[in-house]
Amino acid sequence: MTTVVPTSEEDPVLPVVRFTADLSWADAGPEVAEPQVTSLCMEAQECMVMGRWLDLASLMLTSAELVFPKVSDKDLECIFTVICNLASKLENPDDELEMAKLISTKISQQPNDKPAMRLKILFNLYNLLEGPDSRFFVYMQALNLALNGKVIDHIVPSFKKIDSFLKEWNIGVKDQRNLFLTIANVLKENKSSGKDSFKFLTKYLETFSGEDSYVIGEAKEEAVRAVIEFVKAPDTFRCDLLDMPAVGQLEKDAKYALVYQLLKIFLTQRLDAYLEFQAANSTLMKSYGLVHEDCITKMRLMSLVDLGSNESGQIPYALIKDTLRINDDEVELWIVKAITAKLIDCKMDQMNQVVIVSRCTERIFGQLQWHSLRLKLATWRGNVASLISTIQANKAVEEGSQAMQGMAIR
Repeated sequence: MTTVVPTSEEDPVLPVVRFTADLSWADAGPEVAEPQVTSLCMEAQECMVMGRWLDLASLMLTSAELVFPKVSDKDLECIFTVICNLASKLENPDDELEMAKLISTKISQQPNDKPAMRLKILFNLYNLLEGPDSRFFVYMQALNLALNGKVIDHIVPSFKKIDSFLKEWNIGVKDQRNLFLTIANVLKENKSSGKDSFKFLTKYLETFSGEDSYVIGEAKEEAVRAVIEFVKAPDTFRCDLLDMPAVGQLEKDAKYALVYQLLKIFLTQRLDAYLEFQAANSTLMKSYGLVHEDCITKMRLMSLVDLGSNESGQIPYALIKDTLRINDDEVELWIVKAITAKLIDCKMDQMNQVVIVSRCTERIFGQLQWHSLRLKLATWRGNVASLISTIQANKAVEEGSQAMQGMAIR
């Protein structure tokens, strides 16, 4: 099979047009094929002369898509590099956007046919574009292609650059919502990325702050999904969902009020409240795929964190035993689990049967937590000021003593 090799002596467009046209009409026989190939080449040449780059791209894409299953990945990459390079011929951002839409939409139409190669072509197109609107459109096409073609591993590394992408694209709120939700859906398919999926789902819900109830209503199903993902996540113990209007709407919703109540239990209450809820709503729990034993494990850890947040900084073993509903010999095991999960920093006083807590993770960070932090900072500033005063006083006494000794020597 002939391989397309662009050369500096000749514009690569016409050789690519002939190459793809020959393959497209190969089965029709030379008598039928040759006139068709010649016609396509002449039309392509006319487009080039007239500067009709969008028409040329459309012509080339039609043939290229027909030969997609027939040629090697190397040839495909070469063919589509030439097609994508047509975008560089356009000076108007609106024309570039139309070109980006034309090429990326065509490439994404059959996500199950060589999806990794199609994704690579979209990345190449993205890098050739200059306009932020064009780049954003192509990136969204790549996201959907990765999801539908089940090649999400190829696009996940780009998520680390999303913040810089957002600055470059400067997109509106609606586009941000579409982006965050699509990324959350992509990551949901990757079993090892549950925590990142929840992060982008949270970003999506945050964009509804300040909107009216009608707009917020669009996020209802995703708000429920976020609550369930948080409850299921074995290593996520803190979130700001309760502060989001998109989640707050569930509180008085006839269908989802119990979901909101469950979230509130996990973020503000202890194990006994969960057990009472589960006993009354076991069918609901099962309908969302929540495993009772996993929920108990998470609530025990979160209840222990709640115990550690009291002002005294000490938790009696007996209180841990009663709150977590465990045996005496399991108390230290659960303390170690909490330390391992980085939920608390503490020391176990086995002689006095107490846990001395130096730090614990807050499940939520609202007004109460800010007030507590403010008090701690004020105390810290007072202690530092007192220490500085003591040092200065001691320094003055020492200097005075040295002066007296000098006078006595003279």
